[in-house]
Amino acid sequence: MSLAVAIQMDPVATIVPDADSTFALVLEAQRRGHALYHYLPTDLTYRQGRIVARARPMEVSRQGDVPARLGAPEVLDLQGVDVVLMRQDPPFNMQYIGCTHLLDRIHPGTLVVNDPTSVRNAPEKLFVTHFHELMPPTLITFDAEEIKAFRREHGDVIVKPLYGNGGAGIFHLKPEDPNLNSLLETLYAATREPLMVQSYLPAIREGDKRIILVDGEARGAVNRVPAADETRANLHVGGRAEKAELTRRDREICEAIGETLHRQGLIFTGIDVIGGYLTEINVTSPTGLQEIDRFDSVSLEGEIWDVIERRHAATRPSLPV
Repeated sequence: MSLAVAIQMDPVATIVPDADSTFALVLEAQRRGHALYHYLPTDLTYRQGRIVARARPMEVSRQGDVPARLGAPEVLDLQGVDVVLMRQDPPFNMQYIGCTHLLDRIHPGTLVVNDPTSVRNAPEKLFVTHFHELMPPTLITFDAEEIKAFRREHGDVIVKPLYGNGGAGIFHLKPEDPNLNSLLETLYAATREPLMVQSYLPAIREGDKRIILVDGEARGAVNRVPAADETRANLHVGGRAEKAELTRRDREICEAIGETLHRQGLIFTGIDVIGGYLTEINVTSPTGLQEIDRFDSVSLEGEIWDVIERRHAATRPSLPV
């Protein structure tokens, strides 16, 4: 079954072939014989009831200096393709939200992964609050006095923008640190978003575990260990990837959230677990596939495409499942 697949993502010049989960997904789609088209979020257009994109045919390869080659641009009617992968990186801003509204108009006739309505309703640091019993002590607020009171109660805290991504704007404040007021002034000057404040988890020194769920089922994990001079474990800021096994607690967390992910059409998600606590649920552009593939000798991107193909076939009874 050959599918026409449009990938809404960042410029191909930003691809890191040995690390990007999007590259792994696209390479697997190409291996299966699917036709690939690349377009940017800014190429998405509503035109008199139709959703179109100025897209380019794409080929990818791990060989050579150029991981992706693009053909001549063409206007692609997205109602006429089989699958759209929404894979642009956050931040989760109004442009991101606008794209989900446009893609709502074609889904599920064209299968959008992940479901655009669910993506819009599940920003990483807010969606997780539906499972507050799995989280560390957490506060989300604009109110500086609430933040100060939370810090007095919990001592060591982590402060981060509610819609931030990639570890940007994350601060660890110890009880004796006098910079809270200055930090709040700086963050509020940069954004009008609420802030998320969480009790600091010393277990971060042992790692921030990224667990990949495929259609709501835990399929693998990688541990990201922060550098000695860092609180953040993100790999692009110096975190070290280590092989990780799923513990009983990890599986309890995944079982608690899995049915919700499946029901909401969130086929590819990544959760973050520190010291047995769930800290984020990533649904926009999760990462971690290639690291887990290498450590565990698996192909998680293959499992994701198995689900996508089954979902697509289920909407078209004349095609073999």
